[in-house]
Amino acid sequence: MAISISVVLLLLILTAVFLRSGGLRISHALVCATLGFYLASSSVAPTISEGLAATADVVSSVRP
Repeated sequence: MAISISVVLLLLILTAVFLRSGGLRISHALVCATLGFYLASSSVAPTISEGLAATADVVSSVRP
């Protein structure tokens, strides 16, 4: 578990650096995808899923 959290934090930092640099290359996209896979298998996944579902509900209820 500790190794998984360390990898997620490292990938999160790398993703933030890549996004701030402005250009997204293939290697950057692979790091972002790997971060997504690690987040999906972590203990944070249900919280992220619930947050996205709640956000989608709020957005879908807004009438222009």
